[in-house]
Amino acid sequence: MLNYQELYDKVNLCIDNMQYNAQPEGLYAPIKYVLDLGGKRIRPVLMLMAYNLYKDRVEDILPNAIALETYHNFTLLHDDLMDRADMRRGHLTVHKKWDDNTAILSGDAMLIMAYKLFIETANPHLPKAVKTFNAATLGVCDGQQYDVEFESRNDVREEEYMEMIRLKTSLLLACALKIGAELAGAPDEDADNLYQFGEKMGLAFQLQDDLLDVYGDPAVFGKQIGGDILCNKKTFMLINAFNLANPTQQAQLKAWIDKTDFVPAEKIQAVTAIYDAVGIKAICLDKIEQLFAQSLDCLAKVKVDETKKAELKAFADKLLKRNK
Repeated sequence: MLNYQELYDKVNLCIDNMQYNAQPEGLYAPIKYVLDLGGKRIRPVLMLMAYNLYKDRVEDILPNAIALETYHNFTLLHDDLMDRADMRRGHLTVHKKWDDNTAILSGDAMLIMAYKLFIETANPHLPKAVKTFNAATLGVCDGQQYDVEFESRNDVREEEYMEMIRLKTSLLLACALKIGAELAGAPDEDADNLYQFGEKMGLAFQLQDDLLDVYGDPAVFGKQIGGDILCNKKTFMLINAFNLANPTQQAQLKAWIDKTDFVPAEKIQAVTAIYDAVGIKAICLDKIEQLFAQSLDCLAKVKVDETKKAELKAFADKLLKRNK
């Protein structure tokens, strides 16, 4: 079994060697820029790890893994545009470095490139994997739409939020694992349990992102802290803060959400103070621990030697302890 670093290096090398059309440069330069920003490459590495449970030559599905990473970065590009975000991984977002039209068109090209990479692999199990890929990519759009709709609602329930992040974030982690297993010809039951492992892990991963957006270190996190607060994102933290706050705190939260003219630092500080007062950080950490425990229960049901699953367990543990 290859470890995370070995698979990460293979993914990065493959991305470094990707060929882009020379012209028009204004279309392809932003795509190269986005993919060169790096990141943890979680989704392609997970796909290769799942495949490696059953097959040795992970190189055979590298195009599929890179396709998923390309699709993921396409969603980030458009997500940043929709959120009007300035920074991604410590660098200017595409719409800030270029402009909105470039972000839209280069993102569209990335989506097409992702599908082109995915379907050109010579693998007897490709039709099954394509169905999984299609379901996940459309599901991400469903999740993004819910996220947009939640911005204008003040009655979002925790279960609604968890479903939204399942679609928007967890699906790609889950499908990465399932696709890896499917391309390796794994039993359907194993592929489904790996999917559930990834889904629960993805939920925990997104809750960590919510937590780090408030309590992370900007220098480590790679983007400004408090972005969700400024955008009135209905996160796990904000939803539960409303549920746990006393009437005075609820009125303060509502006032900050309704304000259109404010000093960003003051809003972040005020909302964070309410989070601190009601103990949101501890509640969020406890939910993350629960989800990771559930994900490991799903992994335990996968019928391969325990030594082969060690890397996936270690990877899950690393995600649990991340700070960026």
